[in-house]
Amino acid sequence: MLDLSGKIAVVTGASRGIGRAIAQTLAARGAHVVAAARGDNAADTVALIEQSGGHSERATVDVTDHESLEALVSGTVTRHGRIDILVNNAGIARDQLLLRMKRADWDDVLATNLTAAFTAVQAALKPMLKQRSGRIISVSSVVGQAGNAGQSNYAASKAGLIGFSKAVAREVASRGITVNVVAPGLVATDMTTAITTRAQEDWATQIPLGRIGTPEDVAAAVCFLASDEASYITGQVLAVNGGMYM
Repeated sequence: MLDLSGKIAVVTGASRGIGRAIAQTLAARGAHVVAAARGDNAADTVALIEQSGGHSERATVDVTDHESLEALVSGTVTRHGRIDILVNNAGIARDQLLLRMKRADWDDVLATNLTAAFTAVQAALKPMLKQRSGRIISVSSVVGQAGNAGQSNYAASKAGLIGFSKAVAREVASRGITVNVVAPGLVATDMTTAITTRAQEDWATQIPLGRIGTPEDVAAAVCFLASDEASYITGQVLAVNGGMYM
C-alpha cells in the first residue's frame, strides 16, 4: 500500500465528488490533509476522514482570489512547517455553444480552473524549492484532451492545465519536485447524476471498459502520483477514462 505518512497535503475543491475522494484517499494513506473549499463546505470531508482515523483540517478558500489561495498555502506552511503535496482540483463548468457563450462564463471558468492553479502552484513552489521536494497534481479532463461541443471554455481551461503543468515540470525537476496531471473521463459525481439513466447508458457504450468512472478511480491515480513510487514521473498526463480517449 502506498505510504504517505508524515506528508502534508493541500486539496482544493475538497467538499464533494472527486475532491472529497482525493482528500479521503490521501488521508487513508497517512497524509495530513488540508481540505480546502469555500466557506465551511469541506467540514463534512474532514469529519469523514477523522471518523476513519485519518488526520485532516478544514480550510476556507476562494480559488479565484489570489490572496485567499496564497494564505491557504502560507498558513499550511506556518502550521506544519512544510507542504508536500498540492492537488489542484477545484473547478466549474459553464457550458454553452461558443456563439452563445457570455464573456463572463468564459472568464469565470478560466479563473477557477486554470488561473487558480497558477496562483496555488506559484505559492507552493517557494516552500517546495526550499525543501527540494514536492508533488503537484492538477485535475484536468478528457475534454481538455479531446474537446467537446458546448464546452470551449472548459476545454480551454483543462487543456491549459496540461500545458502549464508540463512547462512547470521542466522548470522544477532539478529540485526534486514533480508536476503531473490526472485527466478523468466521465465520472459519477453530482454533475453526472443529473444525466438520465438512458444518457448514462449511452455514454457507457463509448467507454471500452463499459462503465462510468468513480471518484475513487481518480483519487487512486492522484495518490499514486503523490507517492514515492512515482518519483521518476513528471510532466505526464495520467488518463483515468476507461479507454474513452486513447
